[in-house]
Amino acid sequence: MVQEENPRRRELLENGLGHGTIEFLRTIWYPAVQHFEHLYPEWEVRDFHNGYRYVDLAYMPGGMKGAIEIQGYGTHARDLDVRRFKDLYWRHSLLALDHWIILPIAYLSIKDEPQHCQQLILSFIGRFMAVDVPLELDYLEAETVRFALRQFRSFSPAELANHLRISDQYTRRILHKLVDANHLEVSSGGKRYRKYRLRSLQN
Repeated sequence: MVQEENPRRRELLENGLGHGTIEFLRTIWYPAVQHFEHLYPEWEVRDFHNGYRYVDLAYMPGGMKGAIEIQGYGTHARDLDVRRFKDLYWRHSLLALDHWIILPIAYLSIKDEPQHCQQLILSFIGRFMAVDVPLELDYLEAETVRFALRQFRSFSPAELANHLRISDQYTRRILHKLVDANHLEVSSGGKRYRKYRLRSLQN
């Protein structure tokens, strides 16, 4: 029995999560994050017309609001009529005005590009964790982790050096230390590392 006072949300939860949401949790979220803390399925939000809408997955650490929407190809693209098309974007607009950070993810990307989706999720979480870095790091190391958290892509030592306003040599020392401490990982390069990214939590 689902412990939920709101009857509509209880009904949605008892009916089970959609296939796309389940695949996202199984192949993207949990492998990257390793827990489901602060994540709420079928979260109810009120719209401007005093009605209710439901977010596929709400991520709400510390009172902040993130909305993850799984976009199926059939229901959100190929079979979308004019009314539903307009309603979809009204929905996103209303969430944005209510200070939600919205992350739509295509179901096809979940199936075809799981590693990119995992990195996207880590970057999404980074929007809520800008100051949540290991206490043992010094200022420049902590800012490097924050920088990595804000990126959806790999970054070069030159980009980080420009952000931190330090020399390329000092930047590489910081990067090597953070790789050794398992905070970052190398995403490209052989003997001379060229690209770095936030380390996936499942590694």
